[in-house]
Amino acid sequence: MNENGTNDPVRVMQRMFEEGFATGDGAVADELCSPDMIDHQFGLAGTGAEAIEHVKAAMADVHGAFPDIKFTIEDSTTTPGPQGDTVWVRAHGHGTNTGPFFGPPTGCEVDFTVIDVARVVDGQIIEHWGVPDRFALLAQTGVLGRLTSQS
Repeated sequence: MNENGTNDPVRVMQRMFEEGFATGDGAVADELCSPDMIDHQFGLAGTGAEAIEHVKAAMADVHGAFPDIKFTIEDSTTTPGPQGDTVWVRAHGHGTNTGPFFGPPTGCEVDFTVIDVARVVDGQIIEHWGVPDRFALLAQTGVLGRLTSQS
């Protein structure tokens, strides 16, 4: 059991969003990610300490670009298995681009979806796949418009 007294995989994912990505504080990754974690997400892929450092950097980047970001898990399911519980979450992110994001801040509000799948053992993520809707972020912040107008 982790220090907050829960091994619930949905709670693990909720804490990653609330205590990590929403605050930019990567310390929660040290607690909730296994030292042997395997991450498959584009841009975060890696194993062990490298993967955890990628997650921490992503937390800092997301919070830096959208300091008021909030995440809500809107749907989840957990399947027990011999190699850990597999949790699937659909989360909604909402924030304002007041920090650098592929250029200067735009002040635009964003709403986007994140689909995360993780295997969790004893309150720690041992394997992760993530699919944030990056296209929505690029479109809503105007980055996509800047890229297409340069063509």
